Amino acid sequence: MIDNLNNYIIFHTVAKCGNISRAAKELFISQPAISKSILKLEAELGTTLFHRNSRGVSLTEQGHLLYEYVERALDNLDQGEENVRKYSETGMGHIRIGVSTSLCRYVLIDYLKDFIKENPNIRISIDCHSTINTISLLKNDSIDIGLICNTDLPKGLNYHPVKEIHDIFVANYDYIDSFLSSHNDESANTPVENMLMGSIGAFLGVPGQSTMQAPAQDSMSKIRTIDDAANIPVLKTPFNMDGADTLSLLEESNLLVLEDGNVTRQHVDRYMMEHKIKASQLLEINNMDLLVDFASIGMGVASVVREFALDALNEGKIIELPLPAEIEKRTVGFSFHSGKKMSTALVKFLEYCKAQE
Repeated sequence: MIDNLNNYIIFHTVAKCGNISRAAKELFISQPAISKSILKLEAELGTTLFHRNSRGVSLTEQGHLLYEYVERALDNLDQGEENVRKYSETGMGHIRIGVSTSLCRYVLIDYLKDFIKENPNIRISIDCHSTINTISLLKNDSIDIGLICNTDLPKGLNYHPVKEIHDIFVANYDYIDSFLSSHNDESANTPVENMLMGSIGAFLGVPGQSTMQAPAQDSMSKIRTIDDAANIPVLKTPFNMDGADTLSLLEESNLLVLEDGNVTRQHVDRYMMEHKIKASQLLEINNMDLLVDFASIGMGVASVVREFALDALNEGKIIELPLPAEIEKRTVGFSFHSGKKMSTALVKFLEYCKAQE
């Protein structure tokens, strides 16, 4: 069929013009060349495509049938050429992004909101997975780019950091107050369950339970954005509490953490091993926002990313606990294939992200 493409174009033009001489002028070729092309096509198809007469030519029944298919095919080719031109001129394209729900909400969305406005012809697909699963999707070419926490990457994948993040431990006011009170009273045998129930009772408004609220923070110390959070030191608790108290609290409290195998969990686990912290009770959750929510109602001490807990910190729902040494800061960034030709849309997106730094 490809070898006959020129013959089909000649056939279509002759049928449209109804005259071989007019078709020859339109195609800028000789009349004998046109006649030869038509005869060749008729011979290959084993049928007559045109009625010839002194006034010109007209399609036979078989010619009409073929004409309908040839016209649709040529229209599709024209449309394909037009779309290819638009792809280059207007930036049409498709980007498949892999990202965790937390990184999507607190990092990726800031890049996408203006990029989409500036590039309305680029289609975006978002596939929410953990960093580990995102890397797997990237390796298998199921996505074009991943927004991940920095970690070891397979050969062939690049990593470009875009933000720093800080892992912290938080709890609500009542939970910390209950812990410190039990230690100050030298009640070493006070069950963790009493601390937990007291905090839940306060949240539910149960009579007789503590209803103390955390003091409002100075508005000048509030952290407004992720970039602000990276430059502000650990928030002071309203308690006379130091890093040693926090280590004790981590060991004796209900510790709320991400699920085992998560990159963030692995990072925090290394810190706890280095400081010989052995938690007595763990509650694993696969969502950072739920960790913040659970800590806010006094369910325990939560391991969270400061930049993802800004609202709750600013509102005083949770308090950042002091540590004897800060957990090593990390980065989040985009990972993509190295040495592989990128689509125009993906190149444009990466250039846009770099311009925001």
